[in-house]
Amino acid sequence: MKQSAGALLSSIQLDRASKKSVSAQLYMALRSLILAGGLRSGERLPATRILAKEVGVSRTTVIDAIDRLVAEGMLISRVGAGTFVSDTLEQQSLQGQAASTSASGPRPRLSYAINHAEKSYAKRTWLPHKTGAFVSALPAFDAFPMAHWSRISARHLRGERGDLMGYGQPKGLEALRQAIASHLSTLKGIQCHAEQIFITSGAQHAFSLIGKLFLNPGDRVWMENPGASGARNAMLSEGAELVPVSVDDQGLVVEDGLARAPHFRLAFVTPSHQQPLGHVMSLQRRLQLLKAAEAAQALIIEDDYDGEFYYGNTPQPALRGIDASGRVLYVGTFSKSLFPSLRLGFVLVPQRMITTFDDIFQSWASGPSTATQAIVADFMDEGHFAAHIRLMRRLYKARYMALMEAAQSLPDTIRVQQTTSGFHTPAHLAPGIDEGEVVAQAAERGVILAPLSRYCLEPIPQPGLVFGFGSAAPEDIVNGIELIRDLPALRRKLV
Repeated sequence: MKQSAGALLSSIQLDRASKKSVSAQLYMALRSLILAGGLRSGERLPATRILAKEVGVSRTTVIDAIDRLVAEGMLISRVGAGTFVSDTLEQQSLQGQAASTSASGPRPRLSYAINHAEKSYAKRTWLPHKTGAFVSALPAFDAFPMAHWSRISARHLRGERGDLMGYGQPKGLEALRQAIASHLSTLKGIQCHAEQIFITSGAQHAFSLIGKLFLNPGDRVWMENPGASGARNAMLSEGAELVPVSVDDQGLVVEDGLARAPHFRLAFVTPSHQQPLGHVMSLQRRLQLLKAAEAAQALIIEDDYDGEFYYGNTPQPALRGIDASGRVLYVGTFSKSLFPSLRLGFVLVPQRMITTFDDIFQSWASGPSTATQAIVADFMDEGHFAAHIRLMRRLYKARYMALMEAAQSLPDTIRVQQTTSGFHTPAHLAPGIDEGEVVAQAAERGVILAPLSRYCLEPIPQPGLVFGFGSAAPEDIVNGIELIRDLPALRRKLV
């Protein structure tokens, strides 16, 4: 299909006082753009009339410059279609040379906080883009109701352009905030209203905002060990001192946190489904944590990253539901319940913090596009979200059962643990088994596993792996287990 205009070339500057003709200058400018990669292979140039108007020369001058480039083979003219950059040039090589030249200078000076934080960042290069066994961070794309989503999306894209393309409400679309408040009330029993909810560009954005608001460099933050790496990086970026707190089958060990850092500023927990061990924080531990936060005048981030996907009759309760002192900031995301590329999350703040967050969101903290928020709001209001969650619970439970059944054939050097929600579960390795070797050998066979050490601030005694089962069909799960069953790293004799 013929394009209407072509590339914008308003950057071209011509010197009318130069001894070189205007035609020669235009020819050289276009040639330089092509060689530098500013005009890519196959890209269409504007029509000669449009280019002449943009550059401020006659059409004859433009035709002369273009004819010279066509003669050199840098441009190709197609009757009825336009003029295009030739694909015969090895532009990738030329661009690579330019990039290596520009990258040879000194590294830019980073801020004090980032310069120190990046040395301790948990590397997140493993975040997956493709589903399969045993990817641990992706939902079941194959079961997403794309027809409903497409219909709602099309309706909004045909809507009022001011609503669709404007800046939107600072704290997030009211319809979406209302839908989230209703969802939290019915699913988790959290009594809240829309004014307490602030829409963010994913959970990571929420963690960063909380860190910017409440942390000073050197403030101590309790982090589950092992625990979520994204939140860890957000806290490090604000100059926080991270305190690794051990986790057992009842969740965060509060006594360990108090022994390490009684005067902490913030605690990060995943009480409904601990990341990555899968434990549910007991009521006793929850009360201990709230008491410790009250004594230290600290705050708690509750990350409920996959709380919708429980397998029993009732969901795991939220820590926010028993917080009587306004200490808990509840963070949710649609990355697991819908899909990650939405980059859509929210933070539910205590009543006393509404004004503070309102000021920040009105001043500089903007969220995702209004169109995305409107689509999700309608998706929830029309009942598609609830129906999708019900379907996913059944699907994930079936895939979990397929994993547990297939795992019975694994050697006794690896024990896959049970879970009650979500779409990942850990596996413990026998002493002497190197989790890094297991991961590497599995990857050679096309199976993705994550080592527990990846989630740790400091080493833990028990080596292990994380098995994701949500994005893999049952047959892929069975095949994955068969591929890793005979790994040499798992068959090594113990000394």
